[in-house]
Amino acid sequence: MNTDRDIIRRSRDSPAEFAALYDRHASVIYRYAARRAGDFVADDVTSETFLVAFEGLDSFDERWEDARPWLFGIATNLLRRHHRAEARLLKAMARSAPREAGVDSTEVVAAQVDAATATARLAKSLKAMPAIDRETLLLYAWADLSYEGIAGAMGVPVGTVRSRLNRARRILRTGLGPDKLDETESDHGRLAAAPRNA
Repeated sequence: MNTDRDIIRRSRDSPAEFAALYDRHASVIYRYAARRAGDFVADDVTSETFLVAFEGLDSFDERWEDARPWLFGIATNLLRRHHRAEARLLKAMARSAPREAGVDSTEVVAAQVDAATATARLAKSLKAMPAIDRETLLLYAWADLSYEGIAGAMGVPVGTVRSRLNRARRILRTGLGPDKLDETESDHGRLAAAPRNA
C-alpha cells in the first residue's frame, strides 16, 4: 500500500497522482472544518487545503509517512481566517438551552436538559480559551491527531503541545466542573492523566 509520502513524491512529477491524497483525506479534513466552522465554511476550507497542499508539495516534510498532520496544519491556518464563523457557532451553542420537552419521559427530559447545559458550558469554555489552545485541543479531539501529529501540524515542539493541552484542560475543568471531565486517555500514544487522588 502506498504511503502518503509516496503519493506526494509521485505527485511532483505526475500531478494527477495527487488525487489519491485527496481521496484518502478529504473527508476527515471536511469533518474537522465543519465541526469548527460549519458546513458552508468546511467546503471552502477543504478545497483550499488541498489547493495549498498541491501548490506547496515541496513543503511536505518527508520524514513523515502520514500527510494528515501537514494537511491539518494547512486547514487550521485557513480556519483562522474563518474564526468569526467559529466564534458565532460557539456563541450560538453557548446560548442554546432546551426550549421545549418533546417527550413525556422525565428521565429523557432530564438527560436532554443535562446534555444541553453541558454543551452550553463546553461551548462557553471553548470560546473563552485562547485561540491557539483551542486549535490544539480541537486537533487532538476532533482531528484525532497524536501529540506528535499536532506538533507537526502546528510547527511546534511536542512539549508546547502538551502545555497547550494542559491549559485547555484546565479551562474546561473550570467551566465544566472536575467531575464532568474524563481525564483518562488511551489512544494515539497519549499519556493517561494521573488519578486525581494520587
